[in-house]
Amino acid sequence: MSDLLEITRPMPQVALLRINRPEARNALNAALRRALTDAFTDLPQDDALRAIVLAGDERAFMAGADLREFASMGTAEVARLGVRRMWNVIADCPLPVICALRGVAFGGGLELAMHADIIVTGEGARLGQPEITVGIMPGGGGTQRLVRAVGKFKAMKMLLTGEPLTGPEAFAMGLASELVPDDQVLPRALEIAARIAALPPLSARRIKEVVLAGEDAPLATGIMLERRAFETLFDTADKTEGMAAFLEKRAPDFKGD
Repeated sequence: MSDLLEITRPMPQVALLRINRPEARNALNAALRRALTDAFTDLPQDDALRAIVLAGDERAFMAGADLREFASMGTAEVARLGVRRMWNVIADCPLPVICALRGVAFGGGLELAMHADIIVTGEGARLGQPEITVGIMPGGGGTQRLVRAVGKFKAMKMLLTGEPLTGPEAFAMGLASELVPDDQVLPRALEIAARIAALPPLSARRIKEVVLAGEDAPLATGIMLERRAFETLFDTADKTEGMAAFLEKRAPDFKGD
């Protein structure tokens, strides 16, 4: 695995991915893009894994794309980079992903964070889509995910001015799940991951699958997807264990079966 992305197991069922380009404020370059693609391709294949935490460092989650790679490129060259593959692999990750966001998350950094299912942001964080200030626009889903997260009018202000938000502002408008002191961002993200990892993994996967599939579907279609997924879980061993433990007033032991 690339040195640009450190992968550890802080607990048996949780993977921690730490972006490691401190000299560039964790800016996204081709090598880091490949490392993220490989990680999000490989990790879901591990049946023991139940959650992923994605983090940067104290100064930056990710400062956006590395403009040194893009400055001299034309349309054809950018199209050949295969950027879309990375975003698709991350978007298709079936495991719950928790983003631990400290420092700056600009451009591709905010887009990466918005691919997560839960965002824990620090009080000192700054989040934005400043692409317009360098003559381009978001290309990793920013125009679409931001609107879905905060609504058209707040998203358009961010996209058209390039002005960043503070952590408290992002939390207030629904762009983060929790707001915590900066030094508690990663511990809290890991705490949430541990909570999810202790619960039935098949249920977690179905919940994520149905939420994302139904997000852009008519309500009736989303309800149908929910009902079908709900019914499939009644044939799982974890359903039997969970309900038995509840009735017997004991802690459940979920195996992922």
